[in-house]
Amino acid sequence: MPLLHISHARRSMDSFKSVLQSATMVSFLESPSPEQHSYFDDFQGLIVGTLLVALSVQFLQTAELFTGQIAGLSLVGERATGVSFGSLFFVLNLPFYIIALLRMGWFFTAKTFVAVAMLTFWSFLLPQFLGFDSLDRLLGGVLAGVTAGAGLIVLFRHGATLGGVGIVAVWLQDTKGIKAGWVQLGFDLLVFALALSFFDIQAVVFSLIGAAITNVMIATNHRRDRYIAH
Repeated sequence: MPLLHISHARRSMDSFKSVLQSATMVSFLESPSPEQHSYFDDFQGLIVGTLLVALSVQFLQTAELFTGQIAGLSLVGERATGVSFGSLFFVLNLPFYIIALLRMGWFFTAKTFVAVAMLTFWSFLLPQFLGFDSLDRLLGGVLAGVTAGAGLIVLFRHGATLGGVGIVAVWLQDTKGIKAGWVQLGFDLLVFALALSFFDIQAVVFSLIGAAITNVMIATNHRRDRYIAH
């Protein structure tokens, strides 16, 4: 009798394993595959992303802070050389657009140009409808960091950046697995080190806090292994 019970138990276990394997295979076959964003998806993503970044600029301007990336480097260069911010920003971005064309393709580069144009539009429009009489510098840095981080994540997930180091950051993440947020944070540290010679220490510290928040948000939320749409 014990032998019969053991044999029956083994057959039951084998049947259970077979059912479990079949269920696992069905679940795998029915799991959603990565889907390409539609043109509408990308368009609304560019609108939302650039609007959030423009809002972060509004916070920075009100709190009398600045930012990192090529924009921050251009501001430091303007203080150091007297060359206008616009001229420096245009010239410093040229090598990055060449990289975008060679490494990321025309479509990525075109979306980045559109994103830059949208950000310019929002930057002119927002102050007409939104303003602050005053804003604590620390709070301004935090709010700017959060809104810029959220906006850039949206842009990255829709295959666009705001030019500059963001282009290299996205390319390195896609090809080398290096997180985009850490690349941008490293560049920001260099910019802020230079800014110490031209801005007061409080502005540099609170601006650095905002930049750190932005880049940590990107590093922890924009991951190819967790985000399946593209």
